[in-house]
Amino acid sequence: MRIRPRTRAVGRGLRRALPACVALALLSVLVACRPDLAAPGAPTAWPASSAGRWQWQWQLSGVLDLTVDADVFLLDPVATTAAQTAELRSRDRRLVCQVHVGSVLPTDPDADRLPAAVRGAASRQPQGRWLDVRQWDALRPVLADRFRLCRGKGFGAVALADADGYAHRSGFPLDFDDQLRFNRRLAELARSLSLSPGLINDLGQVAALAPDFDFAVNEECVRLDQCARLLPFVEAGKPVFHVEYAGSTTDFCVTTLGYGLSSIRKERRLDAWRLPCAAP
Repeated sequence: MRIRPRTRAVGRGLRRALPACVALALLSVLVACRPDLAAPGAPTAWPASSAGRWQWQWQLSGVLDLTVDADVFLLDPVATTAAQTAELRSRDRRLVCQVHVGSVLPTDPDADRLPAAVRGAASRQPQGRWLDVRQWDALRPVLADRFRLCRGKGFGAVALADADGYAHRSGFPLDFDDQLRFNRRLAELARSLSLSPGLINDLGQVAALAPDFDFAVNEECVRLDQCARLLPFVEAGKPVFHVEYAGSTTDFCVTTLGYGLSSIRKERRLDAWRLPCAAP
């Protein structure tokens, strides 16, 4: 059976529609070929096939360098602007904000929201104070807002800093289980706010917390001879972002690549300068 065109107008309409259809088809192909980068409202995904291959940057001081050739940027959510995160996202960078969850500085914008009763001894930060992580009801609203700041600025992941007060003289009788409970609550809180949770250091709890977190950040495991303790993340196909502050990349990269870590050399001030290990 032969199908006849109804009118010339229909034929003209079809001809006009064809270029748009072709353009839509091409756009669909291009979108399908792009890397799997989460939308602004979704937590960052970490494909297991890429673990150990990420190039990353950790910058907390100085003028933010948006041109660094890295897949992942770990940044200060207060100092970083929404315009900067938008620019990085346009380049398909994965963005991680660093949030101090176990300590407070007098210069923190929300410092006055934390009562004196939850502030303890001096922390590792100058003028910082450890927090009583047992006081979840007092800490949760403040930390939730810190996470929301990250989400609002376009970050898709959060890395928890000072999440190991139990291992220091915090001024409180914190034990392993107190810290473990607190860190797991924070991982759950991050997920509820569409953020992928990551753990900074806290090597003593890595084995217990690896199932609860999506990635880890470590400082100086080569110098301290502790890289093997990060294997629970590596063996689970989760990325470990590692930094050394001394030594040659020629020396330590061989070690960390063998462990499956994504490693860089930085200065302790964590400005823009970096020397990366080559991806395997």
